[in-house]
Amino acid sequence: MKILLVLTSHDQLGDTGRTTGFWLEELAAPYYRFVEAGAEIVLASPKGGQPPLDPKSNEPANQTDQTRRFENDPAALEALANTVRLDSVDVADFDTVFYPGGHGPLWDLAEDQDSVRLIQDTLRSGKPIALVCHAPGVLRHVTNEDGTPLVQGRRVTGFTNSEEAGVGLTDVVPFLVEDELRGLGGDYSKIGDWQPYVVEDGLLITGQNPASSASAADALLTKLGTLTA
Repeated sequence: MKILLVLTSHDQLGDTGRTTGFWLEELAAPYYRFVEAGAEIVLASPKGGQPPLDPKSNEPANQTDQTRRFENDPAALEALANTVRLDSVDVADFDTVFYPGGHGPLWDLAEDQDSVRLIQDTLRSGKPIALVCHAPGVLRHVTNEDGTPLVQGRRVTGFTNSEEAGVGLTDVVPFLVEDELRGLGGDYSKIGDWQPYVVEDGLLITGQNPASSASAADALLTKLGTLTA
């Protein structure tokens, strides 16, 4: 089993002068779920190399056992420092794809044509994909083979408008994930802010927030198991 994790290369939080990137829990929790399942893991990002970490995700209040484990894992840190370029990825080499969030993906991966093709080719190859928190926003330009939005009529979730308001970035982000998914015709649902929530629709798995990342990884592994049984 070979799993691709796709991270952002974007490190600027709009015009605030603050930095952003990927959210550590959303990488670390799935990473160890996949490691424990015996998967081979490859990390990718648009620019390759070391992707930017959202510094807030490593503040004490946001650290978890898994983030601390990741930070003290030489093999994990080595993989993170040497992500492959997204434009070099061949879908045929992987069984599935997982997108951690963080605010960074709203600027780069949401507009990245290599990412769009990766998601389309993965699903059209009959392989599942999971995206958590802000990463479902990366689906905004992904289409079905007939050109309609991928999320149209599909059950999805993602970072909520109220969660974005809670972190004070409603007017900073280029778009709101909840509004975007609804606007594309997605059957969007959510539960209380910061609570774990995962939605499955066929091969597409989405998680609402950082707390949903481990559950989304579990759902992805379960889906893979049913497809390969």
